[in-house]
Amino acid sequence: MPQPRFSVSADISRAHTLHADFYTRQEFFESAKEKIFAHTWQFLHTTESLKEPGSVMPVTLLPDFLNEPLVITLDRQENLHVLSNVCTHRGALIASKPCTLHELRCPYHGRRFDLTGKFLSMPEFKEVQNFPTEADNLHELPAFVTGNLVFTILQPKIEANLFFGDMLQRMHWFNWQALKYRPDLSKDYEVKAHWALYCENYLEGFHIPFVHASLNRVIDFSEYRTELFAYSSLQLGIARANEIAFDLPPSSADYGKRVAGYYFFVFPNMMFNFYPWGLSLNIVKPVTPQKTIVSFLTFISDDRKYNQGAGSGLHQVELEDEAVVESVQQGIRSRFYSTGRYSVKHEKGTHHFHRLIASFLG
Repeated sequence: MPQPRFSVSADISRAHTLHADFYTRQEFFESAKEKIFAHTWQFLHTTESLKEPGSVMPVTLLPDFLNEPLVITLDRQENLHVLSNVCTHRGALIASKPCTLHELRCPYHGRRFDLTGKFLSMPEFKEVQNFPTEADNLHELPAFVTGNLVFTILQPKIEANLFFGDMLQRMHWFNWQALKYRPDLSKDYEVKAHWALYCENYLEGFHIPFVHASLNRVIDFSEYRTELFAYSSLQLGIARANEIAFDLPPSSADYGKRVAGYYFFVFPNMMFNFYPWGLSLNIVKPVTPQKTIVSFLTFISDDRKYNQGAGSGLHQVELEDEAVVESVQQGIRSRFYSTGRYSVKHEKGTHHFHRLIASFLG
């Protein structure tokens, strides 16, 4: 079978979407692991369980996909570290549960590391030559922290600022420190579709009047706008009259607008949905080419405004999105579909997303 060439024209009026093979063939799903996800910043955890020096939190980065065992530590100077959770002796997992420790110790053969990942000692290794070396330390990954959210990247070739900087600048007035994670209001959804199809649906407001009746009642679709950045994009939702909106400070670039919601997408799989009540952070987690887990993580800063305006009824909106995305998953396999075209006005975000995918896949 000839290999499709994943190339998307920079001219959206002439461009064709990614070929259907990207969504249906296992080899492209696998190549996305190392070529896209390993080279992009990913959400790891919150800092809420890392309150005191010596805190240790084991985390698996994108289970069932990247499946990388990591551990977050807070050293005695209260510096946060993201380390490999794999012992450099024989590959055993070191930390198995959240706890507070003075050091890390492998339960298999007793190799010890400090909370920065530096090798300390190893029993019965006196005769080993050229030991220890830098390779005996735990590998440390970059950490990016905003508010109480921790992000990391497996292959650190692109700085965090290129992914998050435009969002943080636009939301410079937003009180990240006030956000409180609410597990009782958070939920995982299983979507029977390819991860990229789910992201594409998020990246265009084109479908809102056709799919989301409740959302369309609270935002003015005629004022819906999309802005593009290097590795992110913003969809700006404007509230209809009498609907709740942000009370923006004069320093905001959007001062004077009645913004109902800021919808920031950070490539390739993170959705930061800012509402007057706080943040709904959606993490898209690939499992198979036909299955995706989407984690809705709820962070509230103002309980009084929760579940109002554009930030209300999110469960129903999600179910509506799932229905259309799963329909596309079935249609994308048709013998009579290969590529589509873009709405120049409404699908700039999806076009931008496709061009990034094509770029990372090379």
